[in-house]
Amino acid sequence: MRSIMPHRASLVFGLFCLLLTGCLAQPAAPGPAGGRRPLNLKVNGRWIGNGVSFSPYRDGQEPGKAVPSDDEIVADLRLVARYWTFIRVYDTGAVTERTLKLIRQDKLPMRVVLGAWISPESSEENKARNRTESEGAIRLANAFPDIVVAVNVGNETCVGWSGHHSGPEVLIPWLRMVRNAIRQPVTTADDYSFWNREDARPVVAEVDFIMLHAYALWNSRKLAESMEWTIGIYDSIVRLYPGVPVIFGETGWATKHDPKNLSPGGEGIKVKDEVSDRAQEFYLRRHYDWVEKNKVPTLLFEAFDENWKGGGAASSPDNAEKHWGVFTTDRKPKASFEAIIRDYYKR
Repeated sequence: MRSIMPHRASLVFGLFCLLLTGCLAQPAAPGPAGGRRPLNLKVNGRWIGNGVSFSPYRDGQEPGKAVPSDDEIVADLRLVARYWTFIRVYDTGAVTERTLKLIRQDKLPMRVVLGAWISPESSEENKARNRTESEGAIRLANAFPDIVVAVNVGNETCVGWSGHHSGPEVLIPWLRMVRNAIRQPVTTADDYSFWNREDARPVVAEVDFIMLHAYALWNSRKLAESMEWTIGIYDSIVRLYPGVPVIFGETGWATKHDPKNLSPGGEGIKVKDEVSDRAQEFYLRRHYDWVEKNKVPTLLFEAFDENWKGGGAASSPDNAEKHWGVFTTDRKPKASFEAIIRDYYKR
């Protein structure tokens, strides 16, 4: 290393270049009072941030109707635990509470991002439901502090295209309520096309980390560029909010879709490339390589196909919403994930 000071003109030029390239440190984005709480994703010294979204509903079951038994839930947990220690659930209902109890009872080394579902407050019933969900998140986070590593309040509540759009004005009070009553970090999950907007900043100021959704498939990207696009989205959100941790709450590639769905925003219009087991394998390989190399906490969407989604029996059996899993509804690994098991878990 040279020990002499550089010429003043060279120093000024160097600073100018840093400014041009955006390399000078930016002020950290404002955060919650007391500072942002860290998300701890180590178990016995091992990083577990390569995770998956977990929902134990099987064929003939769906939220609010027929629900899985304890035996079915624990069987799913044991299957998932072979490959992931970090999972995400979406609400605080009875199935979620039983899931947490079974993780503890079965002594599974799993860590959970607990969800509180937030709905638009267009009725007193919805307001009451939001309170029930938020209070449930507080109760479960405090009852299972060894399992619940974070609480996610609201899923895609602020992005404009959401079917349950609520907006920051509804979301923020529930974020504050939950965070003030627990010790774990708190976040909200939303699409990148909300996080990159100016009206996301008040929400960012309330969370301990950003939970990012980004789907190359739904954004009409070609398979060959899917992971590069996803990484680019991640990098752009990191740059927008210096000092704020960013994790992926949802990302992936489906294995079927309905090309006849030509409604506005339908998959017959949005999807521009192959949707198959082969395509999912292509995406998963790049997903696994990037997550493991960069240690970015990521929740793949999702563990199991779910036929109740996308309109259930009233919609096409090929509707993409039913086919994001790496396991089929009968808990068999798809060919895409069989390849991942062989090459990433049996090394």
